[in-house]
This record gives sequence, C-alpha cells and structure tokens, in this order.
Amino acid sequence: MSSAPSASPLSSRPSARNGVPTPDDVVAHTLLNCLLREVSGPEHRTAVTDGHLLLRLPRTGILLRVRLRRVSLIGAHRFTGPVAEQRADGWAELPWRTLAERVHRELSLRTGVRNDEFLDQVAAGHAGVTAALAAWRAAPDAPADRYLDSEQSLLFGHRFHPTPKARTGTPEDWARYAPEARARFPLRHLAVRREHVREDCLPGGALTALDRQGAVPDGYALLPAHPWQYGMLAGHPVLRAALARGDVLDLGPRGADFAATASVRTLYDGTDFLKFSLNIRITNCLRKNAEYELTGAVALTRILEPVATALAARFPGAALLREPAYRTLDLGSRELAEGFGVIVREGLAARLAPGLTALLAAAVADEYPTSGAQVSRLLAGGGPEAALAWWDAYLGLLVPPVLAAYFDHGVVLEPHLQNVVVGVDDDGMPRQVLLRDLEGTKLLPEHHAAALAALDPTVARPMTYDRERGWDRVVYCLLVNHLAEILAALADRHPHLEPALWSAVRRVLARRAAAHGDPPELRALVTGAALPAKANLLTRWERKADRYAGYVRIGSPLVSDVLAAVSEPGPWGGPL
Repeated sequence: MSSAPSASPLSSRPSARNGVPTPDDVVAHTLLNCLLREVSGPEHRTAVTDGHLLLRLPRTGILLRVRLRRVSLIGAHRFTGPVAEQRADGWAELPWRTLAERVHRELSLRTGVRNDEFLDQVAAGHAGVTAALAAWRAAPDAPADRYLDSEQSLLFGHRFHPTPKARTGTPEDWARYAPEARARFPLRHLAVRREHVREDCLPGGALTALDRQGAVPDGYALLPAHPWQYGMLAGHPVLRAALARGDVLDLGPRGADFAATASVRTLYDGTDFLKFSLNIRITNCLRKNAEYELTGAVALTRILEPVATALAARFPGAALLREPAYRTLDLGSRELAEGFGVIVREGLAARLAPGLTALLAAAVADEYPTSGAQVSRLLAGGGPEAALAWWDAYLGLLVPPVLAAYFDHGVVLEPHLQNVVVGVDDDGMPRQVLLRDLEGTKLLPEHHAAALAALDPTVARPMTYDRERGWDRVVYCLLVNHLAEILAALADRHPHLEPALWSAVRRVLARRAAAHGDPPELRALVTGAALPAKANLLTRWERKADRYAGYVRIGSPLVSDVLAAVSEPGPWGGPL
C-alpha cells in the first residue's frame, strides 16, 4: 500500500481544471499520431515546418496540418488545437469525425477492404473520453490514497491507439465501475460446492485472498465476482440450474469495497489485486480470463519464481508481482468457467519497500498533469539538473532487470506503462519499480523447454514467443511505449533536455550491452537500429486480436550523430 500522506509535492492534486484538451482534439490527435507512426511516416509523407506538422495521406493525397507545442526526436510530437485540411481556398478546420472518415477512406484504399466497425469505434472512443473528462471535472479533490488516484487518473488512454477509450457497455454501468469515475463497490459473492470449484494455488495460501472476503456454508468455497460481470451472466441457463440445485448460492453484494484500477477489470482493496473477467470490449479486446490464462497465470508464476528471486537479488530496486492463485466455476460450461474466473495478484505491500509511495507509471508519463503522479508534479520546483538526476535513477531501476530477464533467463517481460508501478520517496525520486500482469509475460522456449513440456500444450503454447518476436516486444514496451513517454513528459518541462535524456538512455543500454557480452540485438539498439512500434491502427483496422498485432519500424533517437547534432539548445525542441 502507499505510504502515509505527507507534505511533499505528491500530496496535492492539481487544482486547475484548465489546460487539458477537448475530447474533439484528443481524438483528432490520437488519429494523427497513428497516421504519423503507421501510414504517412513510413512512406516519408510528413514534414515539420513553420510550427506545424504536415502529413499527407498517401493514397487519397489529402494534406493535413496541426500546430505543434513541441517536436520530438522519436516522432512523438506534442500537438495543440484542431487538425486542418488543405483545400483550394486555404486551410479548413477538420472535425474529428470527418478526420476519422478521411482515415477510413485512406485505409480502405491501402488494404483493399472496408472496416464497417471503425467509425463507430472511433465514435465510441470519443464518447469514452468525453465521459472520463466530465467525471474528472466534476470530481472533488483527489483521495488520500495517491496510488489509487494515479490508477484512476488516465482520462485519455494510449496516445498511439485510434480508439483508446472505445468500450462496450452502458453509460450507467461505466459510471458505476469505471476507474475515471473513482469507482468503489463491493463484490458479488457466490458460494460454490467444492466439487464444482476449479482452482490452483502456490504454497503460501494465496487463496486466502478470496476466502477472507466472507464466510460460506460448510462444503462450499467462496467465489467473489465482479458485480458487472455477474449481471451479464446471471441469466445463463447452466448457472440458473446450478442456483436452483443449490450447487451455487448467490450471497449477494457484501464485504469491503474494491476500487477499479486502470485496467477496469482488476480491482484492489488495499491488500490484494483480484483480476476478474469482464465480457466488455475495451480498445481491441474482450476483457476475460481465458481458461489457458487462468491455469497459465499460476503455472507461469511457478516457473518464474527462481527467475524473480534472482533478479531481485541482482537488482534490489525491482520486483515482480506474482499471480499465485486462481479460482473459477466448474459446471461443464467454458463460458462460465472463463466468465467467473478470478486471478489473485499480490498486493503492493508484498513487494513495495517501506516508506515509498506507489504510483502507476502511465500516470507519471501522462501528457497532461491530471493527477499528482505526473512527473511535473514529482519534480515541482526542480530545475534541469533535478530532471536529469530523476531520469538517471529511473533508467537504472527499470532497464537492467528487463534486459537481464531476456538475455540471462529467457523471459520476455512486458513493461509497458500500465504494467509498471513506480515507488517514489517523499521527494518524488524513483526508488523502486514493480512489474505486474503476467498475461503478457512470455518465455523463450529454448530456455524453458523442460518446464513447458510438463504443461498441457494448450497452456504452454500461448506462454511462449520466439526470440525475434520476444525481442520486438521487449524493445517496444520498454523503449517506445514506456521510456519514450516518460521522457516526453520530462521534455515538456525542459524541452532543451531531450537530447541529453536520450543520451542517458543510450548510455545505460551500452552499459547493459557490456554486462551481457555485447549481444547483437543490444549492439544494434545502441547504434541506432530502427525501433519496433506496435501497429495499433492497422491491427484495429484488420480486426486482429491484440496478441497478433504487428510492428512498424520507426527511426531511433539513439543514433550518436543525431544526438550530437542536436545537443545544443535550439528551436528543434522548443515550444513552437
């Protein structure tokens, strides 16, 4: 849990409600980010000139323009205001919906197929941003728990996803259960006859995280359920028959309140995280625990235990949150087994060092300071030297264990912004990182052949990546998704520092290359090889599951000549 509130800069939420963009601009900017990274950028149809980004859609020939607040060495520019389109009589402002239609036309020509869901999904994303922003503007001051405030502060979602807040479900349900609405609520409790329970648990009694929620009659086990999910599955005929027989007892809502975290379906009561299934589509995916994920979470935790212990010994500032137990219904229905499956994840107190405050990395990196976790709040009053010191500390905590996991242990961690919790001291300095959510953690088969062979193939197969795919995932999550966004938030505060911030990344990668015997993958990274960026727009257009997402290659900011050329302050990185 987070440390007690103090008088540090962390304890105050920004009181001003201005300075954040409108939902229209948020949606337009995310669409433009996707076009820049996946469509126009790779075809060299972009330019930065006269304080604007110019971007041409290659197939339709449309020229778009947006004003820049700051340019970026990795192409993750900061925009401001509406997007405009060049017409015969000059530039005309383009509403977000019209921009989405232009993207739809461009991708139809590019791929030769139509996606009739796309415009509705963009509209759903706009509605999600609108609701999140309205809830934030109407909310009272932040709660005393700064960790939960960081989890519940993500109003706009992924900057490089075309529909970051798209979601199914009614507005009323989202108002009850969304993190942006500061949702807290009791769980729905079911008592299930023991013969109809499927579960697994590592030694240490992790299932007590479920059992402690309340008493049940003899011969039954407690199965807490997300109340939203229970409402969606309550009419299932197999469940109704089990309730009629008394094999399942509906004990109703009871117990302590749980809070929604950034993932929506993972809930926290201050002691344990419980990861539930939700038959709700958020961005790309239906958010449910597949059967192989239920068994796989515990199996992977078991395999990773010696790895996690070794990494913690080598890198005391990093720790992995285990997922040591699961429980679900066993009534002969896969839909119910997956729909009511719950994975237990360790709470913060299990790994967070004493005296530190936990903050979600995505909130630290947020483009707009909508919580006390945003890096500008952590550095309040500090100058460039303080920012560089903060950055060096952050890199030293996060980069070494992630690379060691890959090169020394054959483990592909997934340290994207929502999978990392940062422990900061009372001065806002990073002192620890916690890596969470084993769903995206994978094994390289050549390192773990015996352990994988002992598992059911349906569980083992989704648990692995080949070496190339695993390396792309590590580099994307670590550098492009995570470090580039934290760096951008620092550069917003001190624009002239961006070359120095990237130089620090290059130095730590060079040190790790030496520590690991100069492997070719790391050598290429240090010398400026193109970086893999997840193709969220094209994945969404092609209606692929997230696990099949491809990558595009983007220019690296780590090229030494580039860093040297821009090492002096200049207009390239200043406010335009």
